[in-house]
Amino acid sequence: MFLCQILQAFQPLRNPIGFGARDFIELTWAALLVLLALAWRPWIEPFGLRLAHKAGWCMLLLAALPVALRLFLLPHHPVPRPEIYDEFSHLLVADTLRHFRLANPPHPLPQFFETFFVLQEPTYSSIYPIGQGLVLAFGWMIFGHAWAGVLLSVAALSSLCYWMLRGWTTPGWALVGGLLAVFEFGPLNQWTNNYWGGALPAAAGCLVFGALPRLREHRRTRDAALLGIGLALHVLTRQYESIFLAASVLLFFMPELRNRQALRNVARTLPAAALAVAAAIGITLVQDKQVTGSWMTLPEMLSQYQYGVPASLTFQEDPIPHRELTPQQALDYKMQRSFRGNGPETIGRFLIRLEYRVRFYRFFFLVPLYLAAGAFLVTVRGYRIAWLVLTLLIFALGVNFFPAFQFHYIAAVTCLFVLVSVMGLGWLSACAIRGLPVGRAAAQWVVFLCAAHFLFWHGLHVFDDQPFSLAMRRYETWNAINHGDPFGRRAVDAQLATAPGQQLVFVRYWPQHIFQQEWVYNAADIDSARVVWARDLGEAEDEKLRRYYPNRAVWLLEPDARPPKLTRCDAAAGCLNQTPFESVTR
Repeated sequence: MFLCQILQAFQPLRNPIGFGARDFIELTWAALLVLLALAWRPWIEPFGLRLAHKAGWCMLLLAALPVALRLFLLPHHPVPRPEIYDEFSHLLVADTLRHFRLANPPHPLPQFFETFFVLQEPTYSSIYPIGQGLVLAFGWMIFGHAWAGVLLSVAALSSLCYWMLRGWTTPGWALVGGLLAVFEFGPLNQWTNNYWGGALPAAAGCLVFGALPRLREHRRTRDAALLGIGLALHVLTRQYESIFLAASVLLFFMPELRNRQALRNVARTLPAAALAVAAAIGITLVQDKQVTGSWMTLPEMLSQYQYGVPASLTFQEDPIPHRELTPQQALDYKMQRSFRGNGPETIGRFLIRLEYRVRFYRFFFLVPLYLAAGAFLVTVRGYRIAWLVLTLLIFALGVNFFPAFQFHYIAAVTCLFVLVSVMGLGWLSACAIRGLPVGRAAAQWVVFLCAAHFLFWHGLHVFDDQPFSLAMRRYETWNAINHGDPFGRRAVDAQLATAPGQQLVFVRYWPQHIFQQEWVYNAADIDSARVVWARDLGEAEDEKLRRYYPNRAVWLLEPDARPPKLTRCDAAAGCLNQTPFESVTR
């Protein structure tokens, strides 16, 4: 009877602290891991300290770890398929670069290929900078798939996070921070499992914030060059947020303004950084000229001029009925629409939006690290730590002017959030009560809990088809690894792959279509692609494209059917007389 009462307490909200089954399971797993780690502590700590001083080996290990752990999940979680229009647009950049050009010639019938975040005139091009596409193109050309570029950027983030921390703290804590980066932003994170980006600007931020303390201490040209490379990569990836990154660099060297000799020493190394940044700006200008025809017109600016501000940001160009929004989307909609007015009213709403977005910053902290973040506040003294807090505040306020928020907008300060955790753990580790070093054990527990959290969920994904894993999946929150085929894209691709020759697919949306689920995306060279996706504009208009592609098999896709319905169009009657796919393939 007593055992039954204990088990019943594991049910959600039947205990004083409101813990659910997931919380108890994680804590039990963490306790076992801690006991095991404490038993191995006499061996782990000396080995870890020796390894932490070997920078090259640590960087190699931390680069390989997230990649190997993600590849280990491939049997149940295959290579991610792009789903969001931003991903397709970045892949268009990559495909364009694979053809050794910055823009593609416009198609003779562009009206069929209108889609999100893609220009049709004066060129057929993505609206995004080339940074993320460059990494995707590199992985595509070297390893045969764009996702390889994503994995390389994640490897760079984990490795460079350790390198950055070496400039701010001890080698031991730097290694701990590198492992935390693997746990937080590695195989289970959305930056690893989509093509949207995040890891690349985060790695660029590691270069910038790792070079700053080294540059102040040693005044080496090498560190200035790394600073410039980091700034350049960020300019090529996140242009708007690069303003805040440059401002943080200037603020870091503010104390040198009072010491002319120190200022001269830093200034001697700056040409190396300026050269890299100038190259990035030059590439951006050339891309502007190639894509828009003007040196000073960004592709995204031209897109907003031609199409208006995307409805995904304002909900005004193509409003969505509230019944089609999830509760979270409805709240986002309300917050975005509330940011209007002038003067004090605008400031008030700006602060409301800022307060609302604070909840999203937990993306950069595993739950046990909340304790470390709180401990960090005690360490805020001196200019360097004040600068760290000010930099985070600059990014938070800067992106708050934008009507939407995504984690990769502030990816550049990812390593600073890790530094906050590490510094908090360091302070906690030094705490003592009546001479007893209780803080050291507390800091170890926090790190072990983070490891337990990661190993628990990674282990569930390794055994993803087992009953216990399926039962726990509903408790998964912040992990963003791909499960199945929610939009039916893989199934449609598999069907088209069995059809011989080249294909033309007209996409017909139903009236209740959710506009974020876009299907019309094409390769950089549309005419040479095996499958061409086109908007269904009606039988009379569609005939123009059928005549343009006389040798392609024609299909009609209705993605709003469940599952999406793909049918073959008759040569004579067009898509009005449709032949089910199953009868075509038999």
